[in-house]
Amino acid sequence: MDLKESLAEYFKANADYFNVEIRLQQYQVQVIGLDSLVDLPQSIASLQTQTSNLVKTSLPPAKLLKILGELVEPNLASIIPDIMKGHLILLEPLSGTCCAVLPISKNVTRSVAAPETESTVYGSSSSFLEDIHTNIGILRKHCTGSSLQVEAYTVGSSHPKSLLLIYQEDRINPQLLQSIQAKIRAGLHQDVQHIQQLENMLGLNKWSFVTNFNMTELPQNAAHALQQGKVVFMIDRHPFAIILPSLVMDMFCMKDDHNYPRTFMYLIRLLRIVGVLIATIIPGLYVALVSVNPEVLRLQLALSIANSRQDVPYPAFVETLLLLIVLELILEASVRLPKSVGPTITMVGGIILGQAAVSAKLVSNLLIIVLAGTTIASSTVVGFQNAVSVRVFKYLLIILSAIYGMLGLLAGIVVICAYMGHQKSMGIPYLSFPTLNQKDDRNG
Repeated sequence: MDLKESLAEYFKANADYFNVEIRLQQYQVQVIGLDSLVDLPQSIASLQTQTSNLVKTSLPPAKLLKILGELVEPNLASIIPDIMKGHLILLEPLSGTCCAVLPISKNVTRSVAAPETESTVYGSSSSFLEDIHTNIGILRKHCTGSSLQVEAYTVGSSHPKSLLLIYQEDRINPQLLQSIQAKIRAGLHQDVQHIQQLENMLGLNKWSFVTNFNMTELPQNAAHALQQGKVVFMIDRHPFAIILPSLVMDMFCMKDDHNYPRTFMYLIRLLRIVGVLIATIIPGLYVALVSVNPEVLRLQLALSIANSRQDVPYPAFVETLLLLIVLELILEASVRLPKSVGPTITMVGGIILGQAAVSAKLVSNLLIIVLAGTTIASSTVVGFQNAVSVRVFKYLLIILSAIYGMLGLLAGIVVICAYMGHQKSMGIPYLSFPTLNQKDDRNG
């Protein structure tokens, strides 16, 4: 079976496979590729234009094809990866010479648009795309210095992907860079189709309750991370930049803050810190004061809370957990539902469920207020992954508060702080300052 028949057999289940014959100078050449990735008419016209501009002398097939592209071995193992990447294969059947040509590709990606998952007030309104080369160009517009380095790797054996490691040479800690490069080279055979597989390649803790990385679709946030000495990963067809290492201050600081006056910048960051404390502590504090230590409250407040919980059949711990689960379901539904109906359904559902639960004496009015404020406060955190960590930690405090009251709440806070102090991201302590290369960041 010759090469043409072997390729036809391999791609027999692919409707977009083509194999056409064209004339280049005095040779009949077979053009092979995938119609979904290649603009065939324009690519053929470009090839014929290139060959018509050559000197009117008889060139051997190998020299002719070498001018047009890169010569490859005429076998399936060499040709198929190039076809899957969107290259055009030229085959001269008489001599068996074969080459891979960069064709005029079909546009299979969207144009640069405003960010959809992150909001910006005064920053750039462009966002990353699925095309990795476009993302590099967008990032270079924000990092105009000569120290920006972009290293490209092809990872995976069964499903190869392009992986970019981006850093600023004069800002990054050399030990951190060498460690990351060594782990990538050791794991080039591993498929990286999603973030968990990237975590496996880099040897990150898979069961950590604090995020090992930050993801952003805003180029200014990625550029800010590079200036802090961090590294940025980009995976082909993944419209986000993955920032390592992740530190605690990433929950409160973002590049857009620097577009405010300095006083306002610090006030906004302080407000985010207060929001994290409210989202983490207040539900546990409610359970501790209502069910275990009501004597801490003033008499009038204790009587008011007792009156609001009159006829509620469940203890404070159970009613808090029930309503928190409902809120988690509403938050998850707001992410999955279409944008045209999602906000309306979740808002109406929250109002109806909350009012019905109070009317049915299943929860107290005060708990509705507490958990509504908690949900709003948890949304002030920068980054969705960090918000999930805050939402997880509050359950630990609720359980300890239900058992030991105020003592359990304080013990839980100590445990969370100790846990965060023990965590490391790529060898960098989670509670360390963002400037990793020990240089003073004058911009805060």
